[in-house]
Amino acid sequence: MKIELATLNLGEITTEQFLAQYWQKQPLLIRNALPGFTSPISPDELAGLACEDTIESRLVIEKDGVTPWEVRHGPFTETDFGSLPESHWTLLVQDVEKHAQELHELIQPFRFIPDWRIDDLMISYATNHGSVGPHKDNYDVFLLQGLGKRRWQISTQPVSEDNMTDNLDLCIMKEFRAEQEWILEPGDLLYLPPNVAHYGTAVGECMTYSIGFRAPQSYELLHGFLEHKLEKALENGAASQTYRDPDLIMQDDPAHISTGNIEKLRTTIQDLLPKSPDEIDHWIGKYLSKSKEHLAIQIENPHLDRATFITLWQDNNILMRNTAVRILYTEENDQCIIYAYGFEYPVPAKYREGISALCRKREISFDSMRKWLDDEFFADILCQFYNLGYLYFDPI
Repeated sequence: MKIELATLNLGEITTEQFLAQYWQKQPLLIRNALPGFTSPISPDELAGLACEDTIESRLVIEKDGVTPWEVRHGPFTETDFGSLPESHWTLLVQDVEKHAQELHELIQPFRFIPDWRIDDLMISYATNHGSVGPHKDNYDVFLLQGLGKRRWQISTQPVSEDNMTDNLDLCIMKEFRAEQEWILEPGDLLYLPPNVAHYGTAVGECMTYSIGFRAPQSYELLHGFLEHKLEKALENGAASQTYRDPDLIMQDDPAHISTGNIEKLRTTIQDLLPKSPDEIDHWIGKYLSKSKEHLAIQIENPHLDRATFITLWQDNNILMRNTAVRILYTEENDQCIIYAYGFEYPVPAKYREGISALCRKREISFDSMRKWLDDEFFADILCQFYNLGYLYFDPI
């Protein structure tokens, strides 16, 4: 499947104006944002993906299910789909671009937002009146209409936790009062900042493409880093050291914690914490490049040595980047650090142009990288990425 997309049309504003005036600030409806857009995947093909056990999928059945707003989790079977009611249900499939690599092209128009912020492409198919109810999300989202029509209603009023319906698997609002309402058609785009309540309902059968963004919570960052530090401390034995006080002296009040005791225990904790911001910075790079736990690389390449890899690349010309693997980089002094799948690879800064192409492009031509491949160090990293399944040659 080859997807050709028009340039994203933001109407009368530029991407810079969008970021300044709308991003994380206010909703924006853009008519005909992708002129001539047609859904590159059919409802049956989407249902086929939902039948695979490596893909996260859900069915939301508003009526005629076991309970109101019943949620069923995949993988599904043809029998599951055959037993559904005629209307009021929705199929949602997550991370579609990581399983159907061609669909990553649908992410491209939105890469004026940094790659590390982009979470996934979710595709939903809904029968007439299908919906997941009025709700809010804690992240930014672009809602691209791909097939048929969907009515969107939004409200920018704060959403109280008391306004959430009890005893449901979904966070659906009890009361929702729309401030604005539109019907979107193929190619239309609705941007919603975090916490803007919205209610989408299918008008006939429809498909919607949701480009969602990741926004780590402070708790997630702190918990993740401290977990990382604890693992390291356990590995090197620092976390298993027992408190000792051979210099203990007699004190008048046994209930008193002395200043010396406090200082000693504080030092024990401080010794386990990072001594410089570089350690935190490197952990952040690895954290942001990690894939979701349930997503496997899935591409298994034959193990090649550097010379064979380069020859094969020259013969194929195009090397593909596995879109299930995040490849990012930072710059630090006289080097760049590549972060991929939770690992880091320091590389001299002279390769920055090649590193940027590796991280930015999905299709990497041999000619565009030829001038760096004579260097064994850089070529070895690319060969290693191929052997790990981060890169691959298109079999077609």
